[in-house]
Amino acid sequence: MVNQKGGVGKTTTAVNLSAALSLSGQRTLLVDMDPQCNASTSLGMQPTEGHALVRSESLEESIVESSVEGLSVLPGSRTFHDVDKLASGGDQASKQVREHLDQAINRHDFILIDCPPSVGALTETALVGSTEVLMPIQCEYFAMEGLTQLIHTIKRVMVATEGRLKFGGILLTMYDPCLELTKEVDEEVRDFFGDIVFDNVVPRDVSLSEAPSHGQTVFQYAPRSRGAFAYTQLCMEVLQRD
Repeated sequence: MVNQKGGVGKTTTAVNLSAALSLSGQRTLLVDMDPQCNASTSLGMQPTEGHALVRSESLEESIVESSVEGLSVLPGSRTFHDVDKLASGGDQASKQVREHLDQAINRHDFILIDCPPSVGALTETALVGSTEVLMPIQCEYFAMEGLTQLIHTIKRVMVATEGRLKFGGILLTMYDPCLELTKEVDEEVRDFFGDIVFDNVVPRDVSLSEAPSHGQTVFQYAPRSRGAFAYTQLCMEVLQRD
């Protein structure tokens, strides 16, 4: 899950899509690589003293089971040393992260990574270890601003990993069909990116904002909300594409 901007629904999507996949019967692991650790705290978990991805030991001992059946979490770390090691370790750090994730995928159907809101080295390290990239885009005036640099980074990683990384999809978030601006952004994004844009969108829904403060997913906090329905539909579309 990447976007160079904050507040676009990246962590919300990482948490709730992970939950939806696990509730659909998929063994899912959510990896928190954002130093803010919002994905971890959204599920009622505390950040760790040290990030498991910087250690040589297996991830098994560091993976925590969430309150959602089938959803495991690798909590994030706010420790500067770990963040710096992941971001500044170069090819060695990227190789280690990739090896860890390759081993973990043998025990999971899906691994979702919540990246920091930047196009820096930490995000690039996460991309090197991934096979697909999902980009949430908020339906606002500056939606497309700054995407050029991010797409350049993604393409560079695609070349460096010899096609391992692919575009998984672009997701429109905070969607309000009553606003003319939303319709304009929708048309602009779909015209520019084409079929990689998901058919389903995530609406503005207060439940999605409130759920993290209770340490819950939207399915636990407000299972009948528009947000819960939207992430259920997105999950179905992801499984169909897969």
